[in-house]
Amino acid sequence: SPSPGTRDFFPEDMRLRNWLFGEFAAVSAAFGFEQFDAPVLESEELFVRKAGEEITDQLYNFEDKGQRRVALRPELTPSLARLVLQRGKTLPLPAKWFAIGQCWRYERMTRGRRREHYQWNMDIVGIPGVEAEAELLAAVVMFFERVGLSSEEVGIKVSSRKVLQSVLSRYGVPPESFARVCVILDKLDKLPREKVEEELAALGVPAPTIDGMLSALSSLTSLDQLGALLGYDSEAYNDLNRLFQLAEGYGYKDWLVFDPSVVRGLAYYTGIVFEGFDRAGKLRAICGGGRYDRLLGAFGGDNTPMAGFGFGDAVIVELLKELGKLPAPAHRVDDVVVPLDASLRPAASGIATRLRRSAARIFPTPLPPAPLTPVRHPFPNPHHPKHAEKLGASRLVLVGASEWERGKVVVKDLAKFQQEEVAVEELVRA
Repeated sequence: SPSPGTRDFFPEDMRLRNWLFGEFAAVSAAFGFEQFDAPVLESEELFVRKAGEEITDQLYNFEDKGQRRVALRPELTPSLARLVLQRGKTLPLPAKWFAIGQCWRYERMTRGRRREHYQWNMDIVGIPGVEAEAELLAAVVMFFERVGLSSEEVGIKVSSRKVLQSVLSRYGVPPESFARVCVILDKLDKLPREKVEEELAALGVPAPTIDGMLSALSSLTSLDQLGALLGYDSEAYNDLNRLFQLAEGYGYKDWLVFDPSVVRGLAYYTGIVFEGFDRAGKLRAICGGGRYDRLLGAFGGDNTPMAGFGFGDAVIVELLKELGKLPAPAHRVDDVVVPLDASLRPAASGIATRLRRSAARIFPTPLPPAPLTPVRHPFPNPHHPKHAEKLGASRLVLVGASEWERGKVVVKDLAKFQQEEVAVEELVRA
C-alpha cells in the first residue's frame, strides 16, 4: 500500500484526475492565463516564515546529501514568487499565470485532507485594484458551473485583511502581532472558541480585547454594518463594496457571502481574502485565496501587487461525490482491429499503424485463441464484439482472408449494430 496520506492512481482514477485537471486548465485558458510549473523540491527557507503558521510545522523537510536544507513544496505561491523575482523587470505586467501541481504537508488526515494533494493555482501579478480578485472569483465560479454546481450548493465567503486590521487596531493589538493573530483567528471554524481565546491569550492579547475583537467580527453581517463601523471612506469598505459591484457585473454576486471571520491561515495576505465552501457545511474549505502585495518584498524583491487562489483536488471530489455529480470517465477506444487468421496479423498491424497515424486510438494485444488488433486497441476474440465494447471501442475492424484479397475489411459499428465491407483505402487515409 502507498505511504500514509498518499494515493495510488489506477487507470480509472487517472481518467477522473485528467478530467478534473482538464477543467482546471480549460477555465484558466478561458481567462487568458499561461501555465507554469516549478520543482516539487525547493529550498526550505522559501516556506519558513515567522508567523506561527501551521504550514511551517507541516513541512516535509530534510537535509540533502549536499547538506542543503530542502522541503517538498506545501503550496505553489512561494515558487511563483521566486519565478517572478527571477524574471524581474523583464516580466510584462500584468502577468496571469496558472499551475496544477503536487503539494505535500505532513498533517493529520481527515476527509478531503491528505498529506499529498494536487492544487490548481491562478495568480495575477501587477494589478493593484480588486479587479484582479473579481476576475479570480469569476474563474472559480466558472469552474463550479462547469462541473455542475450551483450557488445553492456552493458559496464563496469574502472579506479583507483590512477589516481585521481595522478591528484589531481599534482594540489596541499592535501591528507586529497582526500576522500571528490572523493565523490564530483562521482556526475559529476548526477549533472551539475557548481554544482560540487561549492561543490569543498566550500571544499576550488581553482578555477584554479578545472578547471585544471576536464580538465585533461576529456582529458584522453586511457591508452596510462594515461601513458604519469603519467609515464609508475606509479602504476595507471601499475594496469590498467595489468587489461586490464587479461581481454583479460579472453575474456571480449570488455566489458571494460577506463574512469577516474569513482571514485565511497564511500570513502573507494583505487585502481581499476568500474561500469556497459547501453550503451544507459538511466539508472543509473547497478553495481559498486573496491579495498578497508584500510577498515579493519578504523574499528580497520590490513589493508588487499580486492576488491568487489555491484549489485542491481532494475536497471538490468529495463534494461532487456527496452530491452524486462525480463523473466516471470511460476508457475510450476508436477501433479494435482483428486479424481473423494468424497469417493476416501483419496486414492487421499495418492497418492499425495507419489508423493511429490518422489520430485513431487502437488496441493491439494478442488474446488467445484468435488475436485481434485494435486501433487504439488490438486483439480481443473476434467472435466476441462484447470484448471490444468493454474496451469502449466504437468499431470492430475484421481482417478476413477473402475480404483482404479484394482489398477490403469488415467494419462493425458497435453503436448501430451494423456492419459493412469497406475498402482499405477508404478506411485509412493516412
